[in-house]
Amino acid sequence: MKNGNLKRIRENLLDHLKSCDLCPRNCKVNRMEDERGICKTGRYAMVSSYGPHFGEESCLVGTYGSGTIFFTNCNLLCSFCQNFEISHQGRGNEVSDGDLALIMLELQKRGCHNINLVTPSHVIPQIVSAVAIAAENGLHIPLVYNTGGYDSVRSLRLLNGIIDIYMPDLKFSNPEFAQKACNAPDYFEVAKKAIIEMHHQTGNLKINKKGMAFQGLLVRHLVMPEDIAGAEKIMNFISTFISLDTFINIMDQYYPCGEADKGFVPGRPVTNQEYRKVIEIAKSKGLHRIE
Repeated sequence: MKNGNLKRIRENLLDHLKSCDLCPRNCKVNRMEDERGICKTGRYAMVSSYGPHFGEESCLVGTYGSGTIFFTNCNLLCSFCQNFEISHQGRGNEVSDGDLALIMLELQKRGCHNINLVTPSHVIPQIVSAVAIAAENGLHIPLVYNTGGYDSVRSLRLLNGIIDIYMPDLKFSNPEFAQKACNAPDYFEVAKKAIIEMHHQTGNLKINKKGMAFQGLLVRHLVMPEDIAGAEKIMNFISTFISLDTFINIMDQYYPCGEADKGFVPGRPVTNQEYRKVIEIAKSKGLHRIE
């Protein structure tokens, strides 16, 4: 994307901060004046940590790692979040858009194969502003939008042509559980629309001859104990409304942390049987690109 377009989109997005409606929470606070809504973030993004990350999908990690930037705070706030100190308790430091651009350029210089933006939904204007600066200074590796899936279609459309790889979670199809876990009973309906838009922009995940992803959609689903997330509806949605060629990472690493002890999440990890069942559900729907 030409830098002039990036700057125009940046100004549009910053304008949305004046009465923030960037995500489905629609807090309407003036973040340009550092008012704080659910995401507890004002004008500038906060970063918890950054660096080459080797725990992501193999098509993102490669030899030198995925250049991961962990943004502080979150617009979804799952009670069982494995990064609870970052998402709920605000561990991190505020950075200017220029400093965020320098982080991106440093990760590229260190050989990272992409810039992996973790929990970006509440800091889209800051990201675009930083990308505009970094692009002028040689940033060229793919941008990965690594999100919990609770995204506004309107905001996503402003990212068309900027984000190369969308990597959303598709967490729950059960509205009652979504209400208990993150006070978002509309999560599944919102996430479905967001993922349709992501796929419309970038298509199925494309991987080059070196095994590295460079464009497209990669969906993650965290298997929950006792199938309280509702995996079958999730896999049915992907196979019916996205594509049978959707790249899916079905993850088994759930364990109770954060505030999972409130009682509505089973206080144990996922069993191998529960995990295998979700794999078989996905395959039964015709999905075959399963990490």
